[in-house]
Amino acid sequence: MTTHTEAEIASQPDCWRRAVADIPVDALPKPGERVAVVGCGTSWFIAMAYATLRERAGLGETDAFAASEAPLGRSYDRVLALTRSGTTTEVLELLGKVGTRTTAITADPDTPVMNLADQVIVLDYADERSVVQTRFATTQLALLRASLGEDLTQAIADAGEAVSAPLDAALVEAEQFSFLGTGWSVGLAQEAALKMREASRSWTEAYPAMEYRHGPISIAGPGRVTWMLGSAPQGLREQVEATGGTFFETALDPMAELIRAQRVAVARAFARGLDPDEPMHLTRSVILSS
Repeated sequence: MTTHTEAEIASQPDCWRRAVADIPVDALPKPGERVAVVGCGTSWFIAMAYATLRERAGLGETDAFAASEAPLGRSYDRVLALTRSGTTTEVLELLGKVGTRTTAITADPDTPVMNLADQVIVLDYADERSVVQTRFATTQLALLRASLGEDLTQAIADAGEAVSAPLDAALVEAEQFSFLGTGWSVGLAQEAALKMREASRSWTEAYPAMEYRHGPISIAGPGRVTWMLGSAPQGLREQVEATGGTFFETALDPMAELIRAQRVAVARAFARGLDPDEPMHLTRSVILSS
């Protein structure tokens, strides 16, 4: 029987197509605005990816923060909050305190965030039954990338390949993973590692690719995987392989490569007798009592 997580992972190419076909431009940051993007967990990592892409596109200074750590004293033109559930305590508290214009992206229109943000974008078609977040995270990033003027045609095609390609047994059986990224894919590397921890309780770490040689490469070795999302720095593959470790890299769009990592996380969960729909010690939303 297919789990909710598996079905949601497989639906991502269709969700991305829908997202890029309907971009609510008026609710998103405008060129020149100074923007803070906030979220918790997965949403924080997606915020990191978008912030890098927006700033590199020359559309304005853009910072990403975990909602609990956002500096309230800084001057921003807009705060963009990413929250699948619309109920996460830290995000709601932040929206209630900031005095600047706010936009939220959520999956559920019947949650408190609807009344706290000035504008709300609802991606209810990308909502999920699984606790582990997969398609909502990538769908909102597809929307945000398209809003920056990116053509996601190839990324969507790559996603189709990622949901159907056979999984390498070495990935399912590996002892340890180090996910690497550069630029906007650093956030995706963090998210890939999080999926492995959540779904399969795997030992995973994540770093900017150029930082990997500054210490973390010491854990590379036989049975361990260094997984690059995007193009690797020159010479890094050779250095990892010299340790006896596996270096994994493809030509897929990093957002599509994240799908492969999600699938490996699920496969590893099954191999360990775990339920990827109900990861240990986690809930769909972190709601803290006052």
